[in-house]
Amino acid sequence: MITLDQIRTRIIEAIKQSGLTQTEIANRLGIGQQTVSEYLRGKSLPALDTFANLCAMLDADANDVLCITGKPNR
Repeated sequence: MITLDQIRTRIIEAIKQSGLTQTEIANRLGIGQQTVSEYLRGKSLPALDTFANLCAMLDADANDVLCITGKPNR
């Protein structure tokens, strides 16, 4: 089972690996720098549209960030 903590950790890793500052990320996404800070501190998660744009901006695979691998069990 995938947990929010796993997703939160992957978002934090992707942001840190980008080399971008919180301000740069915030400006590109049209959100406040404090919001990016909250992502990095694990205090909040981005909204779905922000998450999609964040992944695109960081060139991060959304499936990887969401811990999705392979086909779903049916």
